[in-house]
Amino acid sequence: MTAVHGGVLGGAYLAGSSPVHRLEPHLKLVAVLGFALVVVATPVHAPWAWAAYGGYLALVLLAAAVAGVRPARLARGLAIEVPFVLFAVLLPFVAQGPRVQVAGLALSESGLVAAGGLLAKATLSVLAAVVLSASTEPRALVTGLERLRLPSLLVQILTFMIRYADVVGGELHRMRVARESRGFVGRNLSALRVLGPAAGSLFVRSYERGERVHLAMLSRGYTGRIPGAPAAAVPVQAWLTALALPLGAAAVLASGLLLG
Repeated sequence: MTAVHGGVLGGAYLAGSSPVHRLEPHLKLVAVLGFALVVVATPVHAPWAWAAYGGYLALVLLAAAVAGVRPARLARGLAIEVPFVLFAVLLPFVAQGPRVQVAGLALSESGLVAAGGLLAKATLSVLAAVVLSASTEPRALVTGLERLRLPSLLVQILTFMIRYADVVGGELHRMRVARESRGFVGRNLSALRVLGPAAGSLFVRSYERGERVHLAMLSRGYTGRIPGAPAAAVPVQAWLTALALPLGAAAVLASGLLLG
């Protein structure tokens, strides 16, 4: 049984105890990155490309099933690739080369192939990222980035962003309730006269909160680095489990290159 973790950034996380949930976050980050690199490396114009995409999709869906991520959750996560979809739709119209007739429209043959490859690669990569976000808490992802030697300053920025996103989101919600309780309805451009100052006020409040938090940290001995517990060694079995996804994808790619 899984439950959605609340909060602005934690809303994507589904609590669970699956083998994917139990993996260390930095292992899952490496696995998703490796999988995405293999997918991107697949030749778009190869005759076996779509068979390879089907193999990658099967691997991602298997990982999602093991993690307990339902198809509806995967479908909602695909909303982030809308910009790629729009770009892919334009490619057949603007690309050069031989044209083919599709539904009465003269479209570039190479543009159609490139658009299909772009959509397939973006969808597969996003699905893998959705499985990652659904099986890993946001704070654990930041810890994983730290284990992967991301610069300490960036790790701290991400840490405080996750910690205070809910606070700022709550402030924004209270401001919206206050406006609506006074009869505000934002249905036209005249609403900008109200929303503009509200956005400025939210920025000022957030900045002042950040200053107070920074002063509080300095008073407690902050020196530019947040102390943490020493990282424990990761068993080889955990690495093998995490790398099953990118290694499986690499096997699919190698099969296509050898047999194609």
